[in-house]
Amino acid sequence: MTRNGRVALDVFVSSLINESSKVHFTSFGDARVEHREYCRRLLWRDQRAVAYLDRTGSGNETAAHLKADGRLTLMFCAFDGPPNILRLYGRGEVLRRGAPAYAALLESAFGGVEPAGARQIVRLAIDLVQTSCGYGTPLFAYRGERPSLDNWAHAKGEAGLKAYWREKNLVSIDGLPTGLLDEA
Repeated sequence: MTRNGRVALDVFVSSLINESSKVHFTSFGDARVEHREYCRRLLWRDQRAVAYLDRTGSGNETAAHLKADGRLTLMFCAFDGPPNILRLYGRGEVLRRGAPAYAALLESAFGGVEPAGARQIVRLAIDLVQTSCGYGTPLFAYRGERPSLDNWAHAKGEAGLKAYWREKNLVSIDGLPTGLLDEA
């Protein structure tokens, strides 16, 4: 059942997120979008929930806006193969490192292994699934992940990452708190 291009939640969407969906974006409100290369760490909890392990970046906009109003959109684009765009809309939450929910999901979904620079897990309860044609999406050849983030995080070490978070990840670009170093 579709209405105005929106697909009902019971539509099976996992076939739309495949090897051609190497990049996804998170969006909150109307204007802010963050690129996320973490599709390889995207976990389908069931047809109504997904989670991804978020790694350190120069900002922490997703966490700030989830704390402010809880809305989250994940967007997937097929850059090779048939054109397609998939958006998952819903309410998100951040599971902070050290919290029991983070530890439990890390263990059950990711084998208890944190990649270098792991910052938090973002979980989305899906309210709506929408697809669009993707005809305007360019073709890109995926060549692999860059080693830069892993190398940088290993060089920083745990103490260096926490110092970086204090400097760069506690407040969004518009002054909203992220909650990153709040008690877990």
